[in-house]
Amino acid sequence: MNQESNEKLELAAKFVNSTAAPIFLTGKAGTGKTTFLRELAGKTHKNYVVVAPTGIAALHAKGVTIHSQFLLPLGSFLPVKEPEGNYTDQYGFYTQHTLGRRHPLNKIRKSVLRSIDLLVIDEVSMLRADILDAIDYRMKSVKGNFNQPFGGVQVLLIGDLYQLPPIVKDHEMAILGRFYSSMHFFEAKALNQSGLVYLELDKIFRQRDEVFINLLNHLRDNQLDAEDVRLLNKYFRTQEEIKEEKDCITITTHNYKADQINQNELNSLSGPSYFYRADIEDDFPESLFPLPEKLELREGAQIMFVKNDSSGFSSYFNGKLATVTELSHNSITVIMADETEEYTLRKEVWENKKYLVNPQTKELEEEVVGTFSQFPIKLAWAVTVHKSQGLTFDKAIIDVGNAFAPGQVYVALSRLRSLDGLILRSRIQSGLIYSDQQVVNFSQGAKTHQKLDEALEVHQRNYLQQLLENTFQLRPIYKEINDHLSGQEGKMEFALEQMQQCLPSIRQLIQLELENTEKFSRQLVYLLFEKDQEKLRERLEKGVAYYKGLFLDILEKLALQLVLVSNFSKTMAYQEEVEAIEEMFIRKYLEINKINRIVQAVLENDIPGRMDDIEDKFKGLRRQFYEKAKDLASDKLKDIKSKTGKVKKGTAQPKRQKGDSQELTFQLFESGKGIAAIALERGLAESTIKSHLADGIVLGRIELEDCLPGETIIEILASMEKFKSMKELREHFSGKYDYGTLKMVIAGNKTV
Repeated sequence: MNQESNEKLELAAKFVNSTAAPIFLTGKAGTGKTTFLRELAGKTHKNYVVVAPTGIAALHAKGVTIHSQFLLPLGSFLPVKEPEGNYTDQYGFYTQHTLGRRHPLNKIRKSVLRSIDLLVIDEVSMLRADILDAIDYRMKSVKGNFNQPFGGVQVLLIGDLYQLPPIVKDHEMAILGRFYSSMHFFEAKALNQSGLVYLELDKIFRQRDEVFINLLNHLRDNQLDAEDVRLLNKYFRTQEEIKEEKDCITITTHNYKADQINQNELNSLSGPSYFYRADIEDDFPESLFPLPEKLELREGAQIMFVKNDSSGFSSYFNGKLATVTELSHNSITVIMADETEEYTLRKEVWENKKYLVNPQTKELEEEVVGTFSQFPIKLAWAVTVHKSQGLTFDKAIIDVGNAFAPGQVYVALSRLRSLDGLILRSRIQSGLIYSDQQVVNFSQGAKTHQKLDEALEVHQRNYLQQLLENTFQLRPIYKEINDHLSGQEGKMEFALEQMQQCLPSIRQLIQLELENTEKFSRQLVYLLFEKDQEKLRERLEKGVAYYKGLFLDILEKLALQLVLVSNFSKTMAYQEEVEAIEEMFIRKYLEINKINRIVQAVLENDIPGRMDDIEDKFKGLRRQFYEKAKDLASDKLKDIKSKTGKVKKGTAQPKRQKGDSQELTFQLFESGKGIAAIALERGLAESTIKSHLADGIVLGRIELEDCLPGETIIEILASMEKFKSMKELREHFSGKYDYGTLKMVIAGNKTV
């Protein structure tokens, strides 16, 4: 791989890891797009999922299909809010309105999509604009962010537009044409003003022949001339000549042609047929089968491998040809093309995956829901252009006399390493060789108007601003807790006060921080634009330290709440809501832990990579929280008799008086317990305990000096001479002292 190629791949990595810009990573066949996708997992600090338009493409990309991940119905999406009946009475159309009402996302899909920072879409040439807009709407809905494309999630689109186009039927286009000039993904409304970064890998690794490379370039750009056609047709061979070719595959335009050639060739072999059935386990639908469920072979059959060797020995690869030499009921022996030693096949396994959020660790994980096990071969006298995508051949018979879609001739020819391996079954007609002019115009326009270095600098600055504005933003969490508590009003309440007060106390904690975090975020953005990196780093370190502590306290309380609730029946819905809240806190905690490294790396023109150490450390802390919670729960629940852990309002429940909660805090404090210990025992926020103690100080029940160190009291009292209001004091101390501490000192000052 040469230096220019490395620079392009490094630039791609920078755009993914240090910007939030939507990216179109493209390039001719054989330029390394798939390699970049394969290596992404080890290079990005972002949570991501990989999706593709078709099942086969998803299997190749080691991802999932778009329709399964986003639960999209089959049909066409109209990018409007109102019902589809306003536009058509035909079946198979849906809008934002019907997508949300009739096809809502389930809990697992929501959880996955909420957790991602990056959405990777492979084989994007086949992706229709309307489906991309449906994805955009799903992401906005899940993230609760309708102001940014895809709800603020970065999209990485990978593919070659000069290959196979999206499929749209005439009756669909009659309606979709009101919204889109074509169905290529770049026409999607979501990309209209997104600043799509066009990043083309232009170093070809599949071909080395400059004459062939130039010819392929002419094909892509609709610049094929008479000399190019003459050059191609030099490789035309008659049927008699083609029959003499050995170990050679035919690439043709239609499925029926490929099937006919394969079956005819198989039937011409004299030996008996052997049949091999795939082993299918759990959820692996027929639409995802990478091979026929039943494989028919005869000795002498020409086959092609359809998967890379997973053993690590690289004995074969996707697209390698071989000939069957010996068969039994459970064994297949072959000789690889251009080799002499026999090789006994073993079955390979394909996995159907789904993404989910681990309920214990809250990490994004892949779950294998089904497997397909079969010998990784198929009859290979012929294959369609569509099925040849992603494959490489040293020699092939090209039969594209009936090419029916833009790019088919280009895809077929670009499967070859050089012109030396080209055999034409039918002569090339220049009228059949064309690329979609809209694709050509889009590609040429994108390359002409974009200066990547300048674009990277702008997008990096925007990304840092977005990080500094959003990382410490607590309003979405506050809204989630508030919505949950509002939904609980008038329902049964927990008999254990600690359980009843857990979420209200956390809401109060977050509410007290809202104004402070927004001010803090504005300070950070100001320092970024002032280019005061030293001050920015200093403020970030202090902010991270403060909010890490705050969030760990909250996560410990939530762990105890969930452990307590898990002991009762009829609490599943409540548990799920609390788990969703916990998920938000975990994501926010990890964001806060990572921001320093990301900002520092971007400012130093480095690529922020994976941060497994931060996530591993948090996993350990979370395990400790739950172990401690289990120990505490057994003691706290011993007196609860109800199976649900709740009592209905209006029943013979002892009525708590207004001062009961404060009185219990006073008693625990007077027994010698500290603020943190009381908060943990009662399941309340430390700020709530401090508020109780402040009232106790006013009442003369509690001494201020017993609550806080003398130097803290003196420092705050000295500042109170200059700053009269609580707001001014909090701004002055900038997070050094929390609201509860200041309230206690103010209460003590009033009693003097």
